[in-house]
Amino acid sequence: MAKNLLIVESPAKAKTIEGYLGSDFLVKSSYGHIRDLVKTDDAIDTANNFEQKYEVPSDKKAVVSELKKLAKAAETVWLASDEDREGEAISWHLYETLGLNEGKTKRIVFHEITKPAILKAIESPRSIDYNLVNAQQARRVLDRLVGFELSPVLWRKVKPSLSAGRVQSVAVRLIVEREREINKFTAEAAFKVVAIFGTSENGKEQFKAELPQRFKKKEEAQKFLSDCIAAAFSIASLEKKPGKRTPAAPFTTSTLQQEASRKLGFSVARTMQVAQRLYEAGRITYMRTDSVNLSDTAIQAAEKEINKAYGEKYHKLRRYKTKSAGAQEAHEAIRPTYFSDHSIDGDNPEKRLYELIWKRAIASQMSEAEFEKTTAKITVSTRSEELVATGEIMTFDGFLKVYMESSDDDDTDLSTDNDSDNALLPPLQKGQDLFLRTMSATERFSRPPARYTEASLVKKLEELGIGRPSTYAPTISTIQNRGYVVKEDRDGKERRFDVILLEKGQVTESTKTEMTGAERNKMFPTDIGVLVNDFLVEHFKDIVDYHFTASVEKEFDEIAQGEKEWTKMLKDFYGPFHIDVQDTLENADRATHERDLGVDPASGKPVSVRVGRFGPLVQIGAADDEEKPRFASLRKGQMIETITFEEAMDLFNLPKKVGEFEDKDMTVAIGRFGPYIRHDSSFYSLPKGVDPLDVTKDEAIQIIQEKRQKDIDKVIRVFEENAEAQIENGRWGPFVRFGKQNLKIPKGTEVEKITYEDVLKWAEADPKAKSAKGAKASKSTAKAAPKTAKKTTARKTVAKAKK
Repeated sequence: MAKNLLIVESPAKAKTIEGYLGSDFLVKSSYGHIRDLVKTDDAIDTANNFEQKYEVPSDKKAVVSELKKLAKAAETVWLASDEDREGEAISWHLYETLGLNEGKTKRIVFHEITKPAILKAIESPRSIDYNLVNAQQARRVLDRLVGFELSPVLWRKVKPSLSAGRVQSVAVRLIVEREREINKFTAEAAFKVVAIFGTSENGKEQFKAELPQRFKKKEEAQKFLSDCIAAAFSIASLEKKPGKRTPAAPFTTSTLQQEASRKLGFSVARTMQVAQRLYEAGRITYMRTDSVNLSDTAIQAAEKEINKAYGEKYHKLRRYKTKSAGAQEAHEAIRPTYFSDHSIDGDNPEKRLYELIWKRAIASQMSEAEFEKTTAKITVSTRSEELVATGEIMTFDGFLKVYMESSDDDDTDLSTDNDSDNALLPPLQKGQDLFLRTMSATERFSRPPARYTEASLVKKLEELGIGRPSTYAPTISTIQNRGYVVKEDRDGKERRFDVILLEKGQVTESTKTEMTGAERNKMFPTDIGVLVNDFLVEHFKDIVDYHFTASVEKEFDEIAQGEKEWTKMLKDFYGPFHIDVQDTLENADRATHERDLGVDPASGKPVSVRVGRFGPLVQIGAADDEEKPRFASLRKGQMIETITFEEAMDLFNLPKKVGEFEDKDMTVAIGRFGPYIRHDSSFYSLPKGVDPLDVTKDEAIQIIQEKRQKDIDKVIRVFEENAEAQIENGRWGPFVRFGKQNLKIPKGTEVEKITYEDVLKWAEADPKAKSAKGAKASKSTAKAAPKTAKKTTARKTVAKAKK
């Protein structure tokens, strides 16, 4: 038995560390938290200093039992969970649950999983930091109290099965308020003038210039272009200025999430999952941090690598300071553990995220990029306005040799025509005459505020001081999982715009069309999200107040620094909050988010829209009418606040019969997964962009036939012994479909040589069939007889097939 037991949170981390320590150390994983608050209402005793009742979950009992035995036999137990508040709390839970002895327990922390870092940590152990533990306890208790007390209020006053959380509710509020800003926004049009000039009458050299101001009226733009027909153009002034661009600081948790979203298309949750794997494999430093600081060792290593890879002129020593006043523990920024590793082995997401982290960190220690910017002002002899041409030439690439930061505007709506690129200008001189090739005045529209992406929402939460590095990803996952927010793509709408063109001495006009408002991976509030948000804003102002939520975060920081007593902080919060809960339960009206739209011309009954038991719906009639009201569900993208009377009435046109095919009706309807055609008990999804209200008989037949052909094309072979067994082409290659089972074909198997006996064998051994049986067996004994009968269904299917 090893003298030392070292406990970390994850098996991957344990495996990496084990390689750095000798035979005197046994490294084990706790697999995260080993205990949590009990699920019942008595988890927190609010009357007794918020004393908590914990339990070890059933799936952790074996882990705890093993760790207890090993800890008892070891001379020293080393608690090596992560170095933030969450990690400190895990060490405390381990200490308490395993019944460890203070004299033989040591707490160590490290910011990177490298041999020097691990050995250095072991040389300088400490005891558990109870300030950090108390800060984590305060957060956990507060969030549990908010969730447990608010949820019943929502069940009774809004809708069953709803829940609320402290930080999550603020995030939903941000998204709801942004949506309302967009809905209120009215686009304003103006004409943008762009000219193409040549430096000689017939030469090929040409460049672009733009009028700085825009014309609000079409007539003004027409007049400007008309005045330019006979105008002379010349360079009024020419200014050259050197410019520099400095690199961004190394990554923090939030900037990594933002940049991985922009550059790699990763969700916030995925970024953190991949970063966790990189950290546990010893590739990067700890991935939950709000510090931009680099250690002296890291700065020296970066300098060495820059000089070696690019040369000394590319290096510049930089030290970054964290601006956030509430920055947590004194971590380093996220960086590679070894700057000499430009790339790593691993799966594709790991390689891409590592490369991003490496480039950002190395660029932070590189020289500025240097430019020479030229600005030319061009006079128009017939007008007082001047056109402006700008050009930029890079004189030294510096850090741009490695990395360029993206921005939230990189995926903006193209209809804004934001094309002021800084191309290189040809040689120009003051007073030089220019020759107009073409000039255009194009109608452009102002844009509403941008909807949040996951990354820009994290950025906003961080700006407001809400949440901390460990909370961003779970917050964003939670609001989506609860159905308050959806992340999706939405198609744009067609918009007409005018273009006035001056070419060859003539002014012409035309009208063009563009797609505008297309959204990619944006966050939209659902009607349930809006309903819950409005209810909380009305009855629990503090819970969704940005400043209040940020001040709570500051109090957690003060507890972590030993400046505030955590139970007092909880008392100050919980007292007023609990009174609000009781008052709302007793006095608040039930929320429905109902909105009257008008009167049905056919029946004379009122038309309204509201949130029903199964989601948002339109209703014709009232509940107390003799005749039962008619209902129709809202379609994807429609919302209670913005749906019009006409759009609502259109919903009652579905389902609609569009004709017959093969002597069977074809019916178009909208279901849970979108619009579809039902024909002969089969369902055929409508292609994207096809409006279910406009589908014709011929289009419906075509959709059915195309789907049938696709199904035929994907079938490689049907087994003669059983038509339910067939080999199909799937997304990741061939597989066997056997009844309701999808069976993986073992690697190296020749598809042509698969026999029916192989299929039976694979079906019997299918782990999914076994786990399904196991899940059924683990349910309550109250219905044991029918469950037992179902347990052997998969096995019976195989046995029957064998017969």
